[in-house]
Amino acid sequence: MRDERLFPLFQPLDALPGIGPKLKPVLEYLVGGETIWELLLHMPERWLDRRPVDSFENLEPGEVATVRGEVHAIKAPYNERAPTRIELFDGTGFLTITYFRADSRWLQGQFPVGKERIVSGRVDEYRGERQMSHPDFVMDPAKGEMPPPVEPIYALTAGLTNKRVHGSQQAALDLVPEGLPEWIDPALVAKRAWPGFREALIGVHAPTIYDEIALFKARERLAYDEALARELAFGRARALRAQEDAPSIPPSPDALNRLVKTLPFKPTGAQIRATKEIMADLAEPHPMRRMLQGDVGSGKTLVGAFAAIQAAAGGFQSAFMAPTEVLANQQFETLDRLLSPLGINVASITGRDKGSVRESKRMGLSDGSIQVAAGTHALFQEGVVFRNLGLVIVDEQHRFGVADRLKLVGKGKAPHTLVMSATPIPRTLAQSIHGDLDVSILDEKPVGRKPIETRAIPDTRIEDVIAATGRALARGERAFWVCPRVDADTEDGSSAVARAAMLEDALEVPVGLVHGRLKADEKDAALEDFRSGRTRLLVATTVIEVGVDVPEATIMVIERAEGFGLAQLHQLRGRVGRGDKDSFCLLLYRAPLNEIARQRLDTLRHTEDGFEIAEADFKLRGAGDLLGKRQSGMVAYRLIDPVQHAELIDIARQDARLATETADKISPARADGLALLSQLLSPDIRFSE
Repeated sequence: MRDERLFPLFQPLDALPGIGPKLKPVLEYLVGGETIWELLLHMPERWLDRRPVDSFENLEPGEVATVRGEVHAIKAPYNERAPTRIELFDGTGFLTITYFRADSRWLQGQFPVGKERIVSGRVDEYRGERQMSHPDFVMDPAKGEMPPPVEPIYALTAGLTNKRVHGSQQAALDLVPEGLPEWIDPALVAKRAWPGFREALIGVHAPTIYDEIALFKARERLAYDEALARELAFGRARALRAQEDAPSIPPSPDALNRLVKTLPFKPTGAQIRATKEIMADLAEPHPMRRMLQGDVGSGKTLVGAFAAIQAAAGGFQSAFMAPTEVLANQQFETLDRLLSPLGINVASITGRDKGSVRESKRMGLSDGSIQVAAGTHALFQEGVVFRNLGLVIVDEQHRFGVADRLKLVGKGKAPHTLVMSATPIPRTLAQSIHGDLDVSILDEKPVGRKPIETRAIPDTRIEDVIAATGRALARGERAFWVCPRVDADTEDGSSAVARAAMLEDALEVPVGLVHGRLKADEKDAALEDFRSGRTRLLVATTVIEVGVDVPEATIMVIERAEGFGLAQLHQLRGRVGRGDKDSFCLLLYRAPLNEIARQRLDTLRHTEDGFEIAEADFKLRGAGDLLGKRQSGMVAYRLIDPVQHAELIDIARQDARLATETADKISPARADGLALLSQLLSPDIRFSE
């Protein structure tokens, strides 16, 4: 039940004045919700300083300014495309105000010659003179009118103006309850000089003075509120999980050592560390919920195999779920190669299994003779029954919906769950982004993995790239060629369909083609042809971004690379460099490059560290772009900027842990406040369900 003190905030948006049936759905779309509280969570992107400038001499082109001057003259446009020009004089110089296609009578009413006016807007320079086009505010000082000294600026959508959103926010602020108890540790509030909750909301949505420090403090306070609410929720989720019963699977060092002895390489320190963390989790009598975060090629499957060995030694089955049949088959082949020599029976379970083959595999799962199953959605279909499912491993977890994961988990009695992802996320943010999951990070590449030489090449040299690709194919190697689109009309032929036809003609070899418009079986068939060597050149869109493992592939060409995100380029590059031959990633770009695109390509050329690349990507794109999509297993932020507020997340985690452990000792007022905070800002933790 929601506390009645919060009832005003959870009213529908049309409870605010001026929000009628036409405006309500537009505002709901903008703020992503239906309540006044969700409107208040729509933070300003920035604040404009509207304080008056002393004189026209102090105006800087490109900046927003508020000035006062006398209307000196109004000059009509000399043709239809020219603006009306109003000259203001303040005793030090002139400022030209321009309006395009404005009604002359309205302008004369707004700017009577000889009268003073206050105008506020962006100042530009045109032919050596300062001007302001279509000011945001035009006011009469004789009436005591003044623009707001500081104006919050919001992200908008069609049908809404900044003035309308700001007015709605001011009306919403009147409904924020006064006198709510403080939920943050008072010592932390004093140390950071934070305002109270209500004062912080007023400080960001309706500041009365332009004070950068005050704006920063108010915004930081609200970010911490969300961080604390999240960490409290994650702590509760862990506590509840600790009360659930799950099979305790003791470690089996002998079985693990048998696998290590068969490997042609030594596991990395990161793999050993992650395996120990997973082994300890599996031995607990409550369900493991762990994220294995690893860069491309860091050896996540081997860690999963170690976990499956422990499960098998304890008499339990393991299920590896991959999003596509190609990836599932790759998982099966790797697991079969690793585990079968140890006497562990591994099977592939996909939608292509038919008739007696399907029935035989289902029988093996139900009687326990199949100890490890690698498959797709077919693993959790009706009719698939496990005898004793103890471990679920989900690869590329962000490509599955929550319901899919829960269906597979439901095939066992509270099985342990390990989710694996190669999506680069900065180390400092992995725990906060993945919510209540414990996180293990693989930040080392296996010994012997050759570096990938990365080159940025202008697309004027595409013929050289085609020739180099042809030489690699003649040596028996394979190559990827990634295009930015499927079949749109382009002058440069950079669509996948056009490029595949052109390369087949130029190189006189069969060329595979994969893109998102193909049916699943067509896509899988094309990828399988490439893996098996029936085709040695694969033209694709970004559908091959994750998981495709072809050790013979030595060249990755990415066309129009300047249009891809840094993390995506890194994922694509990770498709090569998996064998014993030198590999190359060729970034074809169209000149001239803008600064951000140049930094992206330079970063990729200078490092293969996915975590370092993720840090750079956050700085270049911003957290909103990188994390804005609500991916399965990732919680969207409303008030936190994960880059700017990473320190606050760590503080909140410690504060939440202390508040939970000393719940019987904190003051009743703070306990009351924490309960209110949880109702306001707790995330939707779905994975623990």
